[in-house]
Amino acid sequence: MSIIKVSDKGVFGEGEASFGGSYVPEHLQNALDQLADAFEKYKDDEDFNNELQYYLEKYVGRKSPLYFAERLTKEVGGAKIYLKREDLNHTGAHKINNTIGQVLLAKRMGAKRIIAETGAGQHGVATATVCALFGIPCTIYMGEVDTKRQALNVFRMEMLGAKVVAVDKGNRTLKEAVDEALVDYATNYEDTFYLLGSAVGPHPYPLMVRHFQSVIGREAREQILEQEGRLPDVVMACVGGGSNAIGLFYPFVDDQSVRMIGVEPAGKGLETGYHAAPLCAGKPEVIHGFKCHVIEDQDKCHSVSAGLDYPGVGPEHSYYKAIGRADYVAVTDEEALQAFLQLSKLEGIVPALESSHAVAYAMKLAPTMSDEQIIVVNLSGRGDKDVAQVYEMLNK
Repeated sequence: MSIIKVSDKGVFGEGEASFGGSYVPEHLQNALDQLADAFEKYKDDEDFNNELQYYLEKYVGRKSPLYFAERLTKEVGGAKIYLKREDLNHTGAHKINNTIGQVLLAKRMGAKRIIAETGAGQHGVATATVCALFGIPCTIYMGEVDTKRQALNVFRMEMLGAKVVAVDKGNRTLKEAVDEALVDYATNYEDTFYLLGSAVGPHPYPLMVRHFQSVIGREAREQILEQEGRLPDVVMACVGGGSNAIGLFYPFVDDQSVRMIGVEPAGKGLETGYHAAPLCAGKPEVIHGFKCHVIEDQDKCHSVSAGLDYPGVGPEHSYYKAIGRADYVAVTDEEALQAFLQLSKLEGIVPALESSHAVAYAMKLAPTMSDEQIIVVNLSGRGDKDVAQVYEMLNK
């Protein structure tokens, strides 16, 4: 029996330690209820899952390898560091797992149009990719700041046929992109499917995204048992909204011997207020139609990685923190940048700046453990999209 307690309305936990749910206007709730019904209908449907498996294998390229980072392990000492290579998926990140699942659901619901939000652009690229694959028009909202620091991904989305809308309100980053996508969905829900990119938002999105991303943890569990003959001591992933982390964590959640660690962006330092670490330095409240930990001053929300630059977090992560099942730590921009460079030089793998946060903490943790212990890090994406940004930072 799983330790995870979640209601049929998507509420994790009870009382003060409850998170998730759905805090939206009535007309939007009707659309979400239809989505929840469709998800429940198809998630265990044999034909749906056969089609999903076909595209994951033949189009995405799964299974992604679980790779022993031997030189990195030797450099830092201590525990063995394994990397779950989601960066090798088609489009270069874990996001495609979820977009394939949701677009197949959208097709069955008769959607005429798809919208999405994106920060680093990887979810936007993955959405544009599956919309091109199935011939469905799509519009993608992206903060104006992010369109500049991720200009290559903007071009990729447009090349794939998507309309990219630069949002020029507020901080002009991921939060504002979500705001605009929700406005669009509330206005056009009758023929529009909102393909949300992380394990956030009102019910059923957190459960739905976790369902499609759990392929990461299921594979990693099977692979580490095959390669090492036992479960890892630690599974670790970066956390913005938290979909890559929840995808890795969930298949291990009932294995009490496995420590789960989520790595948030400390930005310029938690003490400065310029960070995006709600689990480490925030408090529970409602944002974007659901309850989770939220940073106090959203105007200061900051991370070097556009994909982690979000003031809230997935409600399941808030729940894991509340019940003590997972630990959450924070890594600064500078630490993430150094990990980006180290992994590139030691393993010939250029990680996304998002993933670099998890790599940075693994490099800190491994030396405190024995060489018989094992850390599995989710390498959620590749760093091609970040190379120009890192180049500018290093040459300032």
